[in-house]
Amino acid sequence: MTTQGQVLLIDDNVDRRAVVASLFHFLGYDCISQDFVGWFREGQNDAFLTTQSMLVVLGNSELPISLEKLLGDFQAADPNVPLITLDDWRELPALGTQLRGMVIGQLTLPIDQAELLALIHQAQVYRQQRESANGQLKLWQDHSRLFSHLVGSSEPMRQVRAMMAQVADRDVSVLITGESGTGKEVVARNLHDNSTRAGNPFVPVNCGAIPAELLESELFGHEKGAFTGAISARTGRFELAHGGTLFLDEIGDMPLTMQVKLLRVLQERCFERVGGNRTVDVDVRIIAATHKNLEEMIAAGTFREDLYYRLNVFPIEMPALRDRLEDLPALLSELVNRAEKSGLGKVQFHPAALASLMRHDWQGNVRELANLVERLAILYPGAVIGPDELPAKFRYLQDDELPAYLKESAVVAAPVVGSDLFAPAATPGLPVDGMDLKGYLAELEQSLIEQSLDAADNVVARAAELLQIRRTTLVEKMRKFGIQRK
Repeated sequence: MTTQGQVLLIDDNVDRRAVVASLFHFLGYDCISQDFVGWFREGQNDAFLTTQSMLVVLGNSELPISLEKLLGDFQAADPNVPLITLDDWRELPALGTQLRGMVIGQLTLPIDQAELLALIHQAQVYRQQRESANGQLKLWQDHSRLFSHLVGSSEPMRQVRAMMAQVADRDVSVLITGESGTGKEVVARNLHDNSTRAGNPFVPVNCGAIPAELLESELFGHEKGAFTGAISARTGRFELAHGGTLFLDEIGDMPLTMQVKLLRVLQERCFERVGGNRTVDVDVRIIAATHKNLEEMIAAGTFREDLYYRLNVFPIEMPALRDRLEDLPALLSELVNRAEKSGLGKVQFHPAALASLMRHDWQGNVRELANLVERLAILYPGAVIGPDELPAKFRYLQDDELPAYLKESAVVAAPVVGSDLFAPAATPGLPVDGMDLKGYLAELEQSLIEQSLDAADNVVARAAELLQIRRTTLVEKMRKFGIQRK
């Protein structure tokens, strides 16, 4: 049986220990059980202290031990570990809030299975909340570096990365939803690049850009003479993607007749070319995307419910740019660098221009931002972009409306020398209504690190010298912000 996780059970009551251990094993958990003497003699040298058990269950002890010391040892080994007791511990109410909070519940014999499952779920939630609060969310730590083209460290983007980390190496269908311009194809390519199919083709198809009468031929190919104009046989996108990933963009625009044929291919993993009678076997992973509400389309009869459930095995929803505006500086930095590398001029943004852009609703999302950066790079190569240089629709600030901490640096007479993205401002004053100091400093630190890497041609040691910090310190900060050398 595949185990669901590791549980550590410590109890001097031999009979009860056997009953509880058996129940955990029955539920699929690997339960390590010991008495307190055994734990103190051997257990603390066990792999538990380094592998982090999902849960610790404490029974009664025949030794005169200190609960405070015991919980302190567990917390030192794993600050996120939850505990369940099998007895009343008289010391518990007198402990500090932090130690007392580690104990999430108590079990009594006879043990009710439903109650135990509820406590296990509570333990899982406790650990997840603790890890998240401590900035130790494992999926974010382990996998954010994999998705280098997804710019942003906001909470919505951290959630997207966490979802991607869970499914990247799983060979299941993924449905990516979100408004147009939010980067759905970027997510699809990242999923492919970090999957077991990465060495094979990634084939995108925009279902809304191909006429309905040509879509079948585009997907499945056709034989010579299958229809007027078919002067030779053609391989379809399914065959081109064999062994790799087929990305069906704007799947909501696919005609109903094609939806039926697509469903058959997904179910049977084979098809015939248009005008042919030879069955072609195919091995592809399907990633689909749409900006439409497919559930509403199902209710209206314009999208097949069975196809929806076949595609929607693992859903990922992309946030709109207006819902993660804290990522705007990092996105601007990335887009400015891309524009420069493509031969356009390098522009820089005055803090007042950034403040104005933060007020825009970004209906076109990241695509709209990218178009703006390219336009400005063509119009003002090498210049500092202030509010007056922004197109009229992006101007939300007048000089007398600038935040207090920007007013002293509102006018920039000449382009900034060096690699700074933002023009240097005077020491900021505190706004009347306060400011998010932690977020402000984090954005500034991330921006300076990215600028130093650009100036040093991505040589970390050289970038560390520019920032006057140790190389190992810079590496840790890059990991913290999810910054990759380009």
